[in-house]
Amino acid sequence: MTTVSWRQRLADNGQATGVCVILLALVCLGLIRYDNFGSAYNLSSFLNYNAMFVLISLGMCLVIITGGIDLSVGTVAALSSVTAAYVSPYGLVPALLAGLATGLAAGLVNAVMITRLHIPPFIATLASLLAAKGTALIISGNQTVPVDWASGFTRLGMESIGGLLPWSFAITLVVGAGLWWLVEQRPIGRTMLAVGDNEEAAHLMGLPARKAKTLAYLISGGCAGLAGVFLASGFGAGQPLEGLGWELTAIAAVVVGGTLLTGGKGSLVATLIGALMLGLIFNLLNFENGLGTFNLSAYWQMVIRGAFLFVVIAIQVQITRTRNTG
Repeated sequence: MTTVSWRQRLADNGQATGVCVILLALVCLGLIRYDNFGSAYNLSSFLNYNAMFVLISLGMCLVIITGGIDLSVGTVAALSSVTAAYVSPYGLVPALLAGLATGLAAGLVNAVMITRLHIPPFIATLASLLAAKGTALIISGNQTVPVDWASGFTRLGMESIGGLLPWSFAITLVVGAGLWWLVEQRPIGRTMLAVGDNEEAAHLMGLPARKAKTLAYLISGGCAGLAGVFLASGFGAGQPLEGLGWELTAIAAVVVGGTLLTGGKGSLVATLIGALMLGLIFNLLNFENGLGTFNLSAYWQMVIRGAFLFVVIAIQVQITRTRNTG
C-alpha cells in the first residue's frame, strides 16, 4: 500500500520535479559561467525581487485551478504599494495591513462580480485592472509616493535574515506553505479543484462552489496586495506605474508548473518553482549583458517573456490533446 502511495505521489508531482530539474540546471549553468552568480548578494537580491512574482503566481494558481483568471494582480499590487507608502509613517505593521487590505478589497470586488453578478472572469478582472490602475494614478497624482524611512517600513523589503534570506521571501514561503495546506489538506481545496474540473457537477454534489471561487479571488487579491507592500518597501516608494504585465508573468509561472488553464488541476509547489525559474532566466540574461555577449533592454525581456509564455501554452495544449485522444 505504501509503494502505491509513493508512486501516485511521484506521478502527481512529476511536473514539479521536471521544473525543479530545469531550475537546478540553470543554477549550475550560472555557477559555472559567472563569477559572482553564487554570491550572497546576488542570491539575496534575486529572492527579494522575485518574492513579489512568486506571491502573485501562487494566488493566480488558485484562481486558475477554479477555472478562472485574474488579470488585475499587477495593477492591484501597484495600488497597494501606493496605499502602503501613504500609511508607512505610522509604522511597518499598519502599512503592511493597509496594502494587504487594499488587495483583499480588490479580490472581494472580483469575487462579487464573478460569483454574484456572473460576469466572466476575463471581463471582470480586466475591469478591475483598469480601475486599480486609474485609482493608483489618481491618489498618487501620477507620481511615486515616497515612504517614511524612519518608520522602519523599508526593513521588510531591504533587510535579510542572516544577510542571506530576505524577509520578503521568508514571508512568501510562509504564505506558500499556508496555501499548500489549504489546497492539499482542507476540503475547500478539493472543492476548488472540483469547481475547476466541472463547476456544474460540483454544484450538483452539494459542494460550496461559490465559496471556493470567492476564496480563490480573495487570496489572489491578498497576494497581490502583499506583493505591493514588498514593492513599496523594497523600492522606498509606492509605484503607481508598476504592475503592467505582471499578470502575464504569473500566468506563465502557473502554466510552467503544469496547472491546466482550463482548471481542475494544479500544483502550488510547481508554481513556486516555475516562478523562480522564470526569474532565474532573466537573472542569467542580466549576467550575459554584463559580459557583453549581447545587450537586451527591458523591452526585449518583455518580448522574450511573451514568446516564452506562448511556447509553454502551445506545448500544454498539445499535451492535453494527446492525453484526451489517448
